[in-house]
Parts: sequence; structure tokens; C-alpha cells
Amino acid sequence: MNQMSSGMGERDSFAAFVSDEATMEVVRTTVSNLNMPHEKCNMGGLRNAVQTLSVSASPQILLVDLSECGDPLSDINALAEVCEPGTVVIAVGQINDVRLYRDLTASGLQDYLLKPLSEEALRDSLLQAQSVLSAPRQSADASVTRNHIISAIVGTRGGVGASTIATSLAWLFSAEHKLPTALLDLDVHFGTGALTMDLEPGRGLSDAIENPSRIDGLFIERAMVRANDNLSVLSSEAPIHSPLMTDGSAFVQLEEEFRQAFDMTVVDLPRNMLINFPHVLADADVFVLATELTLSGARDAIRILSWVATNASHMKPIVVANRVTSGAGEISKADFEASIERKIDFIMPMDVKTATQAAKVGQVFVEANRASKASAVLRDLARTIMAANGDEKAPAGGGGASNSGSLMEKFGLGGMKAKTKQKA
Repeated sequence: MNQMSSGMGERDSFAAFVSDEATMEVVRTTVSNLNMPHEKCNMGGLRNAVQTLSVSASPQILLVDLSECGDPLSDINALAEVCEPGTVVIAVGQINDVRLYRDLTASGLQDYLLKPLSEEALRDSLLQAQSVLSAPRQSADASVTRNHIISAIVGTRGGVGASTIATSLAWLFSAEHKLPTALLDLDVHFGTGALTMDLEPGRGLSDAIENPSRIDGLFIERAMVRANDNLSVLSSEAPIHSPLMTDGSAFVQLEEEFRQAFDMTVVDLPRNMLINFPHVLADADVFVLATELTLSGARDAIRILSWVATNASHMKPIVVANRVTSGAGEISKADFEASIERKIDFIMPMDVKTATQAAKVGQVFVEANRASKASAVLRDLARTIMAANGDEKAPAGGGGASNSGSLMEKFGLGGMKAKTKQKA
């Protein structure tokens, strides 16, 4: 049971906020027969509930009337803002709609009862709520046995395909390997995780950042958007005039909750977030660095791999070269590997056709064309991550290469640059 911040002692076992006398009579009679405190039944419906609970502790079981709500789902979110974690909420209302019932229960409500309310239906619902409260909670020791793997996907720079890799991995873990998977898109303002899957991102990530204390299992269920039976996405499209105001504690708490609820977590981590919130990697197991075979890609790969070796040496780094063409590129594979002082683990060929098709149909890259060569590489990458041991340290990219002369000279481009100047 959560301890109240208001210092008012134990939480009430029950409270109700209803809109009419007929419902009030049924509620009082039923709770009295169950030896629950009928004096905690209040008039006023959801609006009164929100106002009251914003200044007092929420009960263990809360009954709230939605009859006067214009938008029940939105209003329930307002109630969630003031309810303490662990509160079991039962709603009553007049709208007889199966879809509304499913949406409300999916948002975290225990039950939704139709008016006119019957004593039998309310009694059954209250008994079920008491069963939920008395059920043993999963202990921390039980979660340790879960073979959970957190993978952080970082691009050397924008546009190298890190988000494409992240969404494809999440889809493979969930759809092909049937593992409960979470995709956390930490590009708060411009994330494409939900967009790639043709989903509305919702406010889940923004709410988590604004109210880290609200993050618990119930919040995760309510805030995440379901992409398939095994994949849930947490992302945001925060207004670009709203700067990111956080110390990053919400991200760490989210990862802790994901460990309880999922087998796999994929974090799409923009490199600026890596710099500002390095503690996001504290509990991560696998670090996937996406890059292109370019001069800037090599420079930033050197710097990022060196940072990982120094600050997150517990992780297993995997280097993925993306959008590699069969012809002559800016930098050869051999020169790139010599620069970063390690092998490239996976090479994904350029596949414009599949990428274009995926965007048109609202699917992730690997789902749009499962038989492509790039999709085969992604499957190999997924299997490698699934087999990764978080305690096993892999060879990290060294940082010494950046001090051994000009990158242009290392790749044999110095002479090319000089010739260009002479021609000019």
C-alpha cells in the first residue's frame, strides 16, 4: 500500500461521488451490506471527485459517476492526475456503448456499470475490487528472474536510420518472436515511432515527464499506445515552443516499470538525449549504433563509442552500417573499420523501394517487405540482441583513433580535397 504524502494516516477503504439520489441510495445500501463506510458517499459526480481528491488522499476503492461528463475518457484522465497509485476505480454512467466500456477499462478502470444501478451489479463489482486489492503484488524478486533486455538505438547523426532500426526491432520482437515489447521514443518533439506505425502518439510520454511520481504499472497500461498484441509504444509530439524541462528521472522510472511489464524494451535514443541524460543507459544491456559510411559518420562513431567505453562499459555495443550501396561510397567499409578500430557488426543495404512502400502503408520497414535483404539483416540483429547477456562486456570502440591524424587523410581523401582546390 502506498504511503500518503498528506500525512493523514491510513487511506479510506471506500469513497463514492455520484450525481443523483437514486444512485446514491443504491450505493449506500450496497456498501453498508458489505460493511464498507457508507458515510463516504458524496454527491457531485466526477467533477467533485477531482476537486476533493486534489486536496485529500484518494481511497482504496473509488466509485465515480460519469453521467455529467461530456467526454468520459478525457475526464477520467483528469481524475487519474489526482488519484494515488493503487486506487481501484469503478465508474457508473448512462452511455450503453461497448466501445466506451472497452476504452474505459483499457484506460485503467476496474469496471463500468450502467444506470439505473442495481445492488447486485454494484456488489459484484465491489467484491471484485476488494479481490484486486487483496491479491498479492508481484515482488521485486520475481521481476529479477524475467529475462528482460533493454536495447538503446542511437544514430551517429539524424537521418542515418536509427528510428527505422528501432521500430523494426520492436516489431520483430513482438510480432515474430511473440515477446511482450515496449518501444520508448525519446525524441520528445519530433519522434517518429508512433507515426511509422500509423498511430496517434498520445500524451503518455509528456505526462510522464511532467509527473514522474505518477509512473507505475497502471500508468504504463493507460499511457502506452498498443501497436499489436505484444507491442506498446510510448512517444510524444510535444509542442515545439515547449522546451524539455526534466532531469531525466522519468526516463529511468519508465525503464524500471518496463522491466516489470515486458520482456524487451527498445529505446530510440537521439544522440542529444544521450548527452543530456546519460543515466538512461545505466540499466540498458545493448547499445546499437547506427551510422552511414560517411566522413561525419566515422567521426561521430569514434566519439560515441569512446563515450560508451568510458561511461557505459557494461553495455554490449553493436555497430550497424545502414544504407550501404554496392557502388563506391564516400568511405569504404575497410577504411571505416580502421578508423573506429573495430569491425562493423551488421551492414544493411540501401533499400529505397521498401522504405518508400513502408511509409505509404503505415508499416515499419521490416514488416513492409519481409523478404528484402535489409529485413534479413534486421532479423539477424534482433536474434543477436535477444541472445545478449547484459553482464557480458563486448569490445568497445576505442577512442584513440581521433588523435591519430586527420580523418580526411586517414580515408585517403586529403589528396582529393587538395586536387579539388587546385581545379577551383
